[in-house]
Amino acid sequence: MSDKPSFVYVTYIHASPEQVWAALTDPEITAQYWVHRNESDFQVGSPWRHVRVGTGQVDGGGQVLEADPPRRLTCSWADLDNPAETTSIFTFDIEQDHEVVKLTVTHVDLADEEELRDVAGGWAKVFASLKSLLETGAPLSAAVMLPG
Repeated sequence: MSDKPSFVYVTYIHASPEQVWAALTDPEITAQYWVHRNESDFQVGSPWRHVRVGTGQVDGGGQVLEADPPRRLTCSWADLDNPAETTSIFTFDIEQDHEVVKLTVTHVDLADEEELRDVAGGWAKVFASLKSLLETGAPLSAAVMLPG
């Protein structure tokens, strides 16, 4: 067990596991609610990149460590411009719970408490925007999603 900080966040979304999986892995859908395209084939061992919509700036990425559609996705996360930067790992667990999906993100091996705070705020916005998109058809605005 690592001594590094970790983060767990759970939300419930009125959608199917397949819809949630597609929303996490389809770059056209992630562009709508995350204001980033998550680009990969999401096969184990493949690279993935977190590319900002509009500018094409790569804000991170890593490698796909586990992919079990539509149940689980685990990826490493790093600053691709700074390979010496500490890499963390996040996992999405997608579980049917009656008529909704329980979506859990677990983000481990965070560098420090500052990164934990940043990650906590980021995932809360991402999941709120994802939930809004899947349940209402409208994500949170880009102004809310992008750092000020």
